[in-house]
Amino acid sequence: MAISREKKRELVADYVQKMSASQALILTDYRGLTVAELSRLRRQLREVDGVFQIVKNTLFKRALEEAGLPVPTEQLDGPIAVGYCLEEVPPVAKVLVDFAADTNILQVKGALLGASLLDAEAVKGLADLPSREVLLSQLLGAIQGPMSSLVRTVQAPMSELAQVLRARSEQGGDEGQPVEAAA
Repeated sequence: MAISREKKRELVADYVQKMSASQALILTDYRGLTVAELSRLRRQLREVDGVFQIVKNTLFKRALEEAGLPVPTEQLDGPIAVGYCLEEVPPVAKVLVDFAADTNILQVKGALLGASLLDAEAVKGLADLPSREVLLSQLLGAIQGPMSSLVRTVQAPMSELAQVLRARSEQGGDEGQPVEAAA
């Protein structure tokens, strides 16, 4: 069944809109997945702010061109579905990579991260990255560690001086003598 020109324009506009809202596009081959499996995958992706959409290759290529993104022609061979990463990329990549491993049907072909083309191995690397919150806390810990060491180092001489003065004052008995005589 042929698609009307108006319907094609609507599809291209939908693809472009989703591309502009996405941090990355993960390209997959979905052949062989059942409707139940597709529904389960879409549900899992929604939980991590992702969307899974089966696309028409020629219209998707046109949408990539309109959006000013590179066209990965070798990854757009055969039936394609796209995982849109609406928030963070690693959780969406992890869901797709894990689902591909579980089903042995879904195949991750690659991704578009900004203007960069990534292969399937790079997508697996993205899936292994921790979440943004974990990365930020690791960065904060890396910054705070040296800073607290510096503060302890700067405070050490003052602390030692305070301990010497306290010990001297606790010695008592020498209160009437001048400091030089006590030393």
